[in-house]
Amino acid sequence: MKLKLLTLALFMGLGALAHAAGPKAEVIHWWTSGGESAAVKQFSQAYTAAGGVWVDTAIALGEQARSVAINRIIGGNPPTAAQFNTSKQFLDIVEQGMLNNVDEIALRDGWDKFLPETVLNVVRVKGHFYAAPVNIHMPTWIWYSKSAFKKAGITAEPKNMDEMFAALDKLKAAGLIPLAHGGQPWQENIVFTAMLANVGGTELYLKVMRDRDPAAIQGDAFRKVLTSYKRLQSYVDKGAPGRNWNDATALLITGKAGMQIMGDWAKGEFALANQAPGKDYGCIAGFGARSPYVIQGDVFVFPKTSDAEAIKAQKLLASVMLSPAVQVEFSNKKGSIPVRTDVDSSRLDICAQQGLTIMKDKSRQLGNGEVYLNPDQNGSLSDILTAYWNKNVPVEKVQKDILAALKR
Repeated sequence: MKLKLLTLALFMGLGALAHAAGPKAEVIHWWTSGGESAAVKQFSQAYTAAGGVWVDTAIALGEQARSVAINRIIGGNPPTAAQFNTSKQFLDIVEQGMLNNVDEIALRDGWDKFLPETVLNVVRVKGHFYAAPVNIHMPTWIWYSKSAFKKAGITAEPKNMDEMFAALDKLKAAGLIPLAHGGQPWQENIVFTAMLANVGGTELYLKVMRDRDPAAIQGDAFRKVLTSYKRLQSYVDKGAPGRNWNDATALLITGKAGMQIMGDWAKGEFALANQAPGKDYGCIAGFGARSPYVIQGDVFVFPKTSDAEAIKAQKLLASVMLSPAVQVEFSNKKGSIPVRTDVDSSRLDICAQQGLTIMKDKSRQLGNGEVYLNPDQNGSLSDILTAYWNKNVPVEKVQKDILAALKR
């Protein structure tokens, strides 16, 4: 009898706990690699600690995850929140009235006081906040393996493009893969952006990506950017086509490759392998003060709903994800830097510190291509760059094709 009463009491207690549980939030995201999974747990744990119930829906590949989210919104079965990039990707669904805003949280917490202008201009549409930005990624970092550099006899970190090409030559001579790369269009776009940033500099970057200036696109300076981009293709291995970015990073981690041009999400893979910046690998944000800090990142949008509990969950998510302590913990796992400019940065690694230092110079804060170009322009540019990377196309034709693709 006592056992039955105890069991009944336990059952009733669990039922009360379930009833008392906070708002349930189904979150669609594409963070599926080891480092990314470790990072998203920081959000789920913080949301749970705040009294909510996190329902994780991880879908590999960003394009696929966004497609699923949009289809579910249109189909009347929306998630609570869905991941997009810090770009114009979600502008259409804002304009079609498919998202709730989180103005209440943004105004209460003063987002406009600590978000960089480039990010603010994306998440705030016609005066309303439709997305919670969660990080700042810089896509054009140059990573290098300390052990590979040692084997190749490279004693100093490259300080400019000439020294970088010299280092790649030494890595090749040592029988290593000079440049770890995944032959996928988005990765080739990153390599191009790195050359535009480091060979062209801030001024040319803006003339090409923001202004779509015909004279700049057809000029000698941009031709040098494109030839430097193409030159890098000679340093990748035959296994590059179709390789995932994290598999390319693994080549650095194992000392099989010397360098990789990839966003700072690669740090999550280094961290997962217990490798430390400055000891096992090096990081270069850019060559000199002319090189911009290209801002990329992730946001979560909140599909339209009138359900009070779902709206409560959306507001709690927005609040938790941008809280200072969670921002730091998430960034440490993800490899990004916090989207907030007012956090305690002392716990961030030396690569993140390098990024934060550059971010203090607002003239070097530039958006990535998806901020300045519409999806059709981005797609056309990506197609041209991938064809140029993989085929023997005259650089002058590439310039003409890019000019035509980026017309206003």
